[in-house]
Amino acid sequence: MTEATGIVGEFFSLKEDTDAELLAMQCGDFYEFFGEDAETVSDELDLKVSQKSSHGSSYPMAGVPLDDLTPYLKALVERGYRVAVADQYETESGHAREIVRVVTPGTLLETSDADAQYLAAVVDGGTAANPRYGLAFADVTTGRFLVAEAADTDAALTELYRFDPVEVLPGPDSRTDDDLLGTVRERIDAALTLHETEAFAPKRAAHAVREQFGSETVERLAVGPEATAAAGAILAYVEETGAGVLASMTRIQAHHGDDHVTLDATTQRNLELTETMQGERDGSLFATIDHTQTSAGGRLLKEWLQRPRRALETLEQRQESVAALSSAALERDEMQDTLGEAYDLARLASKATHGSADARDLLAVRETLAVLPVLAETIDSTPDLAESPLAEIVDRPDRAAAADLRETLEDAIAEDPPSTVTQGELFQYGYDDDLDEVIDRHEEVKQWLDTLDDREKRQHGLSHVTVDRNKTDGYYIQVGKSAADGVPDHYEQVKTLKNSKRFTTDELAEKEREILRLEEQRGELEYDLFESLRDDVAARAELLQDVGRALATVDALASLATHAAENRWVKPDLHRGDALDIDQGRHPVVEQTTEFVPNDIRMDDEDRGFLVVTGPNMSGKSTYMRQVACIVLLAQIGSFVPAKEAEIGLVDGIFTRVGALDELAQGRSTFMVEMSELSNILHTATEESLVILDEVGRGTATYDGISIAWAATEYLHNEVAAKTLFATHYHELTGLAENLPRVANVHVAADDRDGDVTFLRTVRDGPTDRSYGIHVADLAGVPGPVVDRARDVLERLREEKAIEAKGGHSSDPVQTVFDVSNGQFRGPANADGGERNDDTGDVIDPETEAVLDDLEELDVNETPPVELITKVQEWQEKLSE
Repeated sequence: MTEATGIVGEFFSLKEDTDAELLAMQCGDFYEFFGEDAETVSDELDLKVSQKSSHGSSYPMAGVPLDDLTPYLKALVERGYRVAVADQYETESGHAREIVRVVTPGTLLETSDADAQYLAAVVDGGTAANPRYGLAFADVTTGRFLVAEAADTDAALTELYRFDPVEVLPGPDSRTDDDLLGTVRERIDAALTLHETEAFAPKRAAHAVREQFGSETVERLAVGPEATAAAGAILAYVEETGAGVLASMTRIQAHHGDDHVTLDATTQRNLELTETMQGERDGSLFATIDHTQTSAGGRLLKEWLQRPRRALETLEQRQESVAALSSAALERDEMQDTLGEAYDLARLASKATHGSADARDLLAVRETLAVLPVLAETIDSTPDLAESPLAEIVDRPDRAAAADLRETLEDAIAEDPPSTVTQGELFQYGYDDDLDEVIDRHEEVKQWLDTLDDREKRQHGLSHVTVDRNKTDGYYIQVGKSAADGVPDHYEQVKTLKNSKRFTTDELAEKEREILRLEEQRGELEYDLFESLRDDVAARAELLQDVGRALATVDALASLATHAAENRWVKPDLHRGDALDIDQGRHPVVEQTTEFVPNDIRMDDEDRGFLVVTGPNMSGKSTYMRQVACIVLLAQIGSFVPAKEAEIGLVDGIFTRVGALDELAQGRSTFMVEMSELSNILHTATEESLVILDEVGRGTATYDGISIAWAATEYLHNEVAAKTLFATHYHELTGLAENLPRVANVHVAADDRDGDVTFLRTVRDGPTDRSYGIHVADLAGVPGPVVDRARDVLERLREEKAIEAKGGHSSDPVQTVFDVSNGQFRGPANADGGERNDDTGDVIDPETEAVLDDLEELDVNETPPVELITKVQEWQEKLSE
């Protein structure tokens, strides 16, 4: 306990009452930090530290001006600190302070980031055998509130990754879920906060949700108690931290997975939806198609990408809007120019309910409400647009109520109001009679003061007379020294300067008192009027959210139309069947930076449901498969797609396994990561899913890898039956097309003329005939002698000729032969009865002859894969012995 007294003692007393890491306490015109808090903010924000004495001790002190707290607060919270804010209020004995708010990453209103700022809660329910998760997501900057359910940890993590919260509140049982919390820490840049357990209590949480959103609304959500508990905990947390935005949370929505395409965290990362593998926005799919004019429109477009839809009617409506906007280029440009004048209404509504909106914010509300009728007029006057769903989108908000609010704000707010609500001059003349009366009298007195110098000159024959005002002397009459001796007797001198003297008079002092009284009266009256007006705007938060949502929707659709028109994208034919037929498809991102070679894909449920993709390294297999996934995803957000034509059957999920990085810090090798991702796909994908596998089994021994890839192919084909593209270097898998009815081979072609290899980037039916690894090594700059030696070794391997192992300690080179048919090296002859072939250097011993006899008698086409793998293992054992 500190023995400090006064404001320092009050600071430490308040600090003990909060669990925040830092406390900003108002002291007059500053927010001050004391003790360790002062040193922390000094280090973090480069503030100057001074010393404050209290009770014989000295304490570090750092402060920021009252009006400048917001940027410092934002910087501290973004660095991971919870900051309590204590405001000052008047008491009979002087000043006192109380904590009015605790600012955390999930409750920070003062953000300049256009992205959503979700606060999430996750509640673990069910049993070990039948787990169940409830989740809730709230964006305090916009009032958006959603709940969701997940059947297991992976599904819960997928939802968390999708919404990318800045702060997560784990429920009582979730706090011991090491898998969940560990992955949140690794994959999601979110603060983990342990909120009070009572807030998650089912009855208390359900009551909070019903009180906030209404009993009927909660019943219609049709979610379990875990999701309700998560929602109630968020409401309690927002209220406890003092964010003051509960009034902006006007609706709660259920996010049901069966209406959206499943995109797990791995797939979102592999397809680079919102950021590249290097964590950059540029180069992502979102950055490529984002032509939005508003931050709300950008947020919505990103949400569409991360949460594609399965509802055919919704997607067709979006397509119709994109088609109409694509063909109406001039009107689209005009609409986007209009949208460029819009502000973020959802966030402005949240600031109004919090009580932090200033006059400029209300001016922004007014200007943005004016955008809606302009857009509606453009749509209504353009036949193609008027007949599209766009007309219904701009009619969803209550346009009459929006017009009334806009008129109110037009009549109220001055054209150029000050940045703070205590400076006065917030309102237009004519808005309030009492205010007008004060303004008129203020203008009269001000006019008297402005003309006083001329009157004094004429009346008393004085020269060099000015009338001015400062904080020290108040209003004064300043007369040059040469004329100062001739001032009238009623002038009272207040100050002597080098070249002049300052005077006052009884009348001037009275006018000064009057104008100060009028200014104070005007300030109080304007502040009261402004608070009332701000409350009126806050009461219409739902209306502002509706208008903001309509503007954001039009903005996102116009963005898709702009990209489609500029890049020759086409409207895909969507259906609920299995067919996937894309003519001359292109990768939406890669085509922006290179002359892209388009490719076709044809898949169905009969004989082309599983495509084995082979071809050289660097030939474009991965790009080809990802472009298919991106085209399907774009189609299921309602976008046009990069192709000549496209027929796309809706999918319920897109799953990818593309490469892998070691996660050694978590005890997971490349191969373990690869197998975990494969396991997730095999467990989660359905017959309506699209699966992209870019190599499986490459991280382990050859035979293990082939075995796993083979078995996974059979399982995906026979059990899961998902549409699958599987790129592999195991050419053995191409033989599955002869035995599995839905498997077909395609390959990326290459032209090899006299050793000069050209990658054609063209996908053709059938398997590839060879690999081009050495050519790729040459392209990568591997030293010439290594490349030449590799070509020599490869040629001898293909011809089963002896290879001399050059170098080493032996004076004689060692010859060995690699049997391509079984992947084994055969050494020189020895004394155990084997015979040497002098032409090739091969050793044929009795055991090897027996294996070869078995191999010669085996009919590969008639042998089941599992039995074939068993025989291979038996042969390996015999040969190793």
